[in-house]
Amino acid sequence: MKILLIGGTRFLGRHLVNSARSRGHIVTLFNRGQTNPNLFMQVDKIHGDREKDLDQLTGHWDAVIDTCGYFPRIVRMSAEALKDKAAHYIFISSISVYSDFSKIGIKESDPVGKIEDETMEEITGESYGPLKALCEKVVQDVFGIRSLIIRPGLIVGPHDPTDRFTYWPVRIAHGGEVLAPDRPEVLTQVIDVRDLAKFIIDLMEQNVSGVFNATGPDHELSLGRLFDTCKLIGNSDAKFKWAPPEFLNQNNVAPWSDMPVWLPDTGEDAGFARVDISKALRAGLKFLSLEETVHDTLEWANSRPADHEWKAGLKPEREKELLNLLNNDVQ
Repeated sequence: MKILLIGGTRFLGRHLVNSARSRGHIVTLFNRGQTNPNLFMQVDKIHGDREKDLDQLTGHWDAVIDTCGYFPRIVRMSAEALKDKAAHYIFISSISVYSDFSKIGIKESDPVGKIEDETMEEITGESYGPLKALCEKVVQDVFGIRSLIIRPGLIVGPHDPTDRFTYWPVRIAHGGEVLAPDRPEVLTQVIDVRDLAKFIIDLMEQNVSGVFNATGPDHELSLGRLFDTCKLIGNSDAKFKWAPPEFLNQNNVAPWSDMPVWLPDTGEDAGFARVDISKALRAGLKFLSLEETVHDTLEWANSRPADHEWKAGLKPEREKELLNLLNNDVQ
């Protein structure tokens, strides 16, 4: 199959390219050539900005995969420019589109968030999900049953630029007393980027349309299990010091960013780590083991420069300060 991939050199995109090429598909990348420009030297590239260079897209493709659409105006431009040049439009959205995360077991048919000013083009914690939902609607309006919407949860694994999972395998491998959020039994959901890429290419090959939640695993995953796996894979002597949400809140330790992969499992976030993925499982979504994801993430992270600037997690001195406070509180 001939695939046009909008983006393709950062995280999910690069794994989509690898997955597609491993099956013999022909990939063309359309991007500005600014991120990892030396990646995929054997792949055809069209350099341009999707807002003003769509006239460069003169070929015909079996599928377009849009990994970097955030604003409905710009996604509409892409979709309309490709309506007669592509058989299938695959849009990568997010589970953040949903309006009510207090619900356990959110399904694809549940309501999505709305935004008062649908023309705004600024990504914030409040606008990201509703804007993604509007982008979905644009793709569905233009491509109809030729559209496929994928709503991933937290994507993890090698080459993750956000550090929102990578922090834990690396930090726990360093050992010692580790500040951990909430309680060991609190649940989380993540999906290895390689599993997500394979699933998307599978659906593309089968010409599947519709909407799919795509996170994992296919069983409940607790923070305790995740951290113990990191400890095992990292051959670590780590000891976890579980900090109550009240303590973290009082000390301005933010869920998701300072304490990656964690959100409180109560109130308005109770369903965030319990999203229903039964539709994707029926469609063939499969998972690498947690051990493999942790191992490969840690191996990749250790190959980065020593002065890598972390995008998520606590700095060592801040963690030490918090552990001292927590230990004094306990005493």
